[in-house]
Amino acid sequence: MKPFMDDSFLLHTPTAEALFDACRDMPIFDWHCHLPPKEIWENKPAKNLTELWLSADHYKWRAMRSCGVSEDKITGDASDYEKFKAWAACMPRLIGNPLYHWTHLELQRYFGVATPLSPATAEEIWNKANEALAAGGFTPRALIERSNVACVCTTDDPADTLEYHELLQKEGAFKTKVLPAFRPDKALAIEAPTFLPWLRQLEAVSGETVDSYGKLKAVLLSRIERFAAMGCRATDHAFTPVPYLRMDDAALEAVFAKALRGETLTADEAEGYKTELFRFFAKEYARRGWAMELHVGPMRNNNSRMFQKLGPDAGFDSIDDPAIAQKLSRLLDSLDEENALPRTVLFNLNPKDNYVLASMLGNFQSDEIPSKMQFGSAWWFGDNIEGMKKQLSDLANLGALSYFVGMVTDSRSFLSYPRHEYFRRILCNYLGGLVENGEYPAELETLKEIVRDISFNNAKNYFGLVL
Repeated sequence: MKPFMDDSFLLHTPTAEALFDACRDMPIFDWHCHLPPKEIWENKPAKNLTELWLSADHYKWRAMRSCGVSEDKITGDASDYEKFKAWAACMPRLIGNPLYHWTHLELQRYFGVATPLSPATAEEIWNKANEALAAGGFTPRALIERSNVACVCTTDDPADTLEYHELLQKEGAFKTKVLPAFRPDKALAIEAPTFLPWLRQLEAVSGETVDSYGKLKAVLLSRIERFAAMGCRATDHAFTPVPYLRMDDAALEAVFAKALRGETLTADEAEGYKTELFRFFAKEYARRGWAMELHVGPMRNNNSRMFQKLGPDAGFDSIDDPAIAQKLSRLLDSLDEENALPRTVLFNLNPKDNYVLASMLGNFQSDEIPSKMQFGSAWWFGDNIEGMKKQLSDLANLGALSYFVGMVTDSRSFLSYPRHEYFRRILCNYLGGLVENGEYPAELETLKEIVRDISFNNAKNYFGLVL
């Protein structure tokens, strides 16, 4: 029996251990996350472990609901200690869930706590962690630096002011680069009730009146230029389903005017608008050498009652099952025909679509950029041992795994960086297994180079990060 989560955790062969030794200390490039730049700038320490650990983690909230925890101890007005004890009570019941491993990696790496969390150990761990917090060294910037993060790309709307990015860059004291990533989902969601309020925000930040589709593109272009001035290298889009319906400028102007009047759009009108505005964005990304991330497949805010109570991103999303291949192919091809397809990372939420996306990559690769088309790491509900192993294996079967840009944190928590260690262990165990099974030669120097590249170097080169 192996010890619980010791140094050989998830590493089942000598080759795997040797490979992990080669990449364990590589820096982290956090090129897709949801950390608030305001919190990085203000750099305030959390008052206790619950605030640091549970206050915005809908992964944990969802698991707590599955364990029958009442909402007052999740997002409600129970005390922070009661919420922590409720999480501790869930822990022994989450066997096989990645949250079990993430929780203990975070306790080990940041607080030096190797004891498994349970109702019996909750008070001891609460006290030890809070003593560490009180002693200092747990501000957002300290946690990022301690985690060896070279760069953070936050997720920012075109209507964001980027004021905290500007403050961080002007100050120049924080060693880790903090760059904005352009996410214009609200600009594309013309049929949503949030569209007109968002448009007012865009007008406020730009100082321009947006009264036509042509003016919308002009203002969005000015925002892209603002992001570029702040060092943006990554963009992000979420699609369910992927749109593809071509529309000419006259029709786009009519659709936009209809939306401005508050009238309900047809499905075709909304899809045509999304298709053409997305194509406009993609061409601008390609001109700047930015990488475009496409996240396909979430079904959001399924529980109407809880959405009314808590709003979005509260743990009530799941996997949709849309047909994605044909429209995605046509959308990418329409850009490729104009030599305007940017570097693109395709993420899917449903593992059954792995081969759909991994095979799509080969249609649009480039002889100028190795693996210009990327299959994104196992995401959200796939972000677990089996999901990561399957994503790695499926990419290896259909593409060039050695050029993979690796793990994303995809988190709002400053304690989430051990997820990169988790991924690196799974990666090294997968490759080590190929060697041990005689499926790849024991060329350790080549293999060490591959794991270091996947851990950091590939993403650094792909996104054009300059340190």
